[in-house]
Amino acid sequence: MIVPSIDLMNGHAVQLVGGRELKIDAGDPRPIAEKFRIAGEIAVIDLDAALGTGSNEAVIRDLLAIAPCRVGGGIRDVETARKWLDAGATKVILGTAAVPEILLQLPRDRVIAAVDAVDGEVVVKGWRERTGRDALGCLAELKDLVSGFLVTFVELEGRLGGTDLDRVKAVRDAAGGVRVTAAGGITTTDEIAALDRLGVDAQVGMALYSGRLDLADAIGAPLTSDRPDGLLATVVCDERGVALGLAWSDRDSLREAVRTGRGVYHSRTRGLWVKGLTSGDHQDLLRVDLDCDRDAMRFTVRQHGRGFCHVGTRTCFGEDAGIGPLYRTLAARAQDAPAGSYTRRLLDDPVLLRAKLVEEAGELADATTPADVAWEAADVLYFTLVAMARTGVPPSEVEAVLDARSRKVSRRKGDAKP
Repeated sequence: MIVPSIDLMNGHAVQLVGGRELKIDAGDPRPIAEKFRIAGEIAVIDLDAALGTGSNEAVIRDLLAIAPCRVGGGIRDVETARKWLDAGATKVILGTAAVPEILLQLPRDRVIAAVDAVDGEVVVKGWRERTGRDALGCLAELKDLVSGFLVTFVELEGRLGGTDLDRVKAVRDAAGGVRVTAAGGITTTDEIAALDRLGVDAQVGMALYSGRLDLADAIGAPLTSDRPDGLLATVVCDERGVALGLAWSDRDSLREAVRTGRGVYHSRTRGLWVKGLTSGDHQDLLRVDLDCDRDAMRFTVRQHGRGFCHVGTRTCFGEDAGIGPLYRTLAARAQDAPAGSYTRRLLDDPVLLRAKLVEEAGELADATTPADVAWEAADVLYFTLVAMARTGVPPSEVEAVLDARSRKVSRRKGDAKP
């Protein structure tokens, strides 16, 4: 798969040639992260911190709120690594700090070791100093301590001249089953597909920023279809992972979906199909994932209007159930609940809503049987959803907060407040 890269200097997204020559200043990285997040996880590298000339911490924290990010650059101790993990980084990327005494103090599944090499020799300090260490030997030494390697071929970096697949194979073999992300010179969809077949991810910057590589083409590069028409099954899900239906995609529809950030598919009767263009039931495209066999996709979307199905239901399998539809009903009633209704009272009277939340939470705390716990938990959830609808917070945002908390590595005692 592709890992789009955002390299930061002085608060801007930049691209350097060989880590030295500034080639592209792309400005504010936030809209770039909004675009790149469709591909999934992105790499954010603080070049100023890596060079010891500054920090882009505030910007990185903004990016973490936009997209899932693996964060690197200037992480030289356990405290800094934990800081970024607690801030929500999916993984941290360690370079010179990728040594056993530090790695053993961090969760292995959240750490990537960066191995930057020139002609097979490890380089450090912003790629400016040679170490005499063999890159493949470094991989062999660290493979039991990390979950992944980011291997950059520095002499190829930023030059759009292609990568070296033979060297990538050697790197993959030396990594001993640990996932490898390759960087440096990757320019074409053929290279991304070839790397994917090797089980290696492609970290790409310059080719995307320069326009040599289209983001949608990069995302779809590993995909293959065994259908005569070349179409790809596309499972459409909402933010909570609920399947809305099955659609078909081709290269053109994927490109248009990523370009516009909308739900766009291939209709076998109409060709390019922009969901909601006539019905108003449109979709915001949030993310594209490839399945393990690279012959199907999952579109994660934010569904507007009645739903995905042409008959007007939320899903093509009928209406969904549970928290999702209840929240949508409450959110709609926040706009048009009739005066005097109980929902209107709760929405208009924060004192009453608070009292019910406290009351029901107490009853849940006192419940002992499974049936009573389920009953009281449902009450708590109902009033919680009212509080959320009152301020326009959907369940997906709450789940995102829970996911972010699960990534923290520093734990509080969790004692009750006085």
